[in-house]
Amino acid sequence: MASLRTLRQRLVEDERGLSALEWFGIFAAIVSIIVFIPAVRSVLGAAFDATLGQKDDNGDLTGTAIALRGILITIVSIVAFVGTGFLLLYTNLGTRLAFLVTGAATFGWMIVGSILFVVYAPRGLRPANLQGLNSFQIRIPAIALTLASLILFLMFVAALDRYEKEQPEI
Repeated sequence: MASLRTLRQRLVEDERGLSALEWFGIFAAIVSIIVFIPAVRSVLGAAFDATLGQKDDNGDLTGTAIALRGILITIVSIVAFVGTGFLLLYTNLGTRLAFLVTGAATFGWMIVGSILFVVYAPRGLRPANLQGLNSFQIRIPAIALTLASLILFLMFVAALDRYEKEQPEI
């Protein structure tokens, strides 16, 4: 009887309208279609050059333009890589389970990537006049990222286990 009540609650909640995430998905789909129109692309290109294409007297990009490009690239790449996986899982698993699976997958991937960096950190000849970090110091940020990702991965796995135990048997 409890599972019927839960199913009815889910159906009623789904009939209330679109959630904020669904509206965001619709907006993103419309924007991704609109950017294929050449006039829209030229306007976006002009706006990009006006804000992120600032150059100094030598013709090089300014420090602000480089920083803003880096921030924009980081945000877009997170939305593109993590967001598309979450959106796909959201359509099949629901909001809560999709969030947990996406979090576990993302931090698991970060563990693997940072371990690979620790093992295969940049090597090679350095110029004689350049004093840099030694072979251990260059790995410290990657080791910290590995440990932080491992902790978050374990937290998401524990939350997935707890979620699984809360679900009623069918």
